[in-house]
Amino acid sequence: MIELAEHHLKTPISAEEAKKLVAGDVVYVTGTLVTARDEVHEKALKILGEGGRLPVDLSMAALYHCGPVVRKNRERYEVVAAGPTTSSRMEPFEAEMIEKTGLRFIIGKGGMGKRTAKACRIHGCAYAAFTGGAAVLAAASIKEVTNVFWLDEFGMSEAMWVFEAKEFGPLVVTIDSHGANLTEEVKAKALERLKSGDS
Repeated sequence: MIELAEHHLKTPISAEEAKKLVAGDVVYVTGTLVTARDEVHEKALKILGEGGRLPVDLSMAALYHCGPVVRKNRERYEVVAAGPTTSSRMEPFEAEMIEKTGLRFIIGKGGMGKRTAKACRIHGCAYAAFTGGAAVLAAASIKEVTNVFWLDEFGMSEAMWVFEAKEFGPLVVTIDSHGANLTEEVKAKALERLKSGDS
C-alpha cells in the first residue's frame, strides 16, 4: 500500500522534487506562481516556436490556470480573488508547454487529459488541483504581485500575472510523473459502472 504524503515545496521545483510526488499527495507551494489561460498558452507557444523567449522563466515557477480579479491600489496591484480555471481548456497546449519550458508543477481545476499526463511522465512534471469556489482562500495565500505581462493585449483575466505566494494550497496531485492520472481513472471507473448498470 502506497502511503500518501504532504509536501511543502518552494519554487523553483526541481525534477527530483516533482518525481517524488504521487497522485493523491497534498501539496503547498511557496514562491512564484505564473498565471496562464488559453490566450497566454497560445502566445507563449507562438513565441517559443519562433525562437523567442518568454518574459518569465517557467522552469523557475509553478504555472497556475487562473484568471484572477486584481485591483490597483496606488502603484501596487492587489489580488482580490484567484480561483482556478478549468484546466481541460489548456489540454491542447500543455504537453508542448511542459516540453518547451521545463515546467515542473502545474495547478488548476478539474484535471487534465492523456497528452498532458504523458508529457508529465516523460519530462518530470506534476499537475495538482485546487478546490473550485475557493477564490478568496487562494488570494489570501498570494502575498505580492511582482509583475504582469500582456495586460493591455488580453485584459485582466487572460494576462500573465506573476505572484509570490506563501503556502498556496491545499493542492491535490492528480497527475504525477509516474503515469497516474486520477481524473482519467475516475472517468474510466464511472464508464465501467455505467456499462454494467451499477448505480
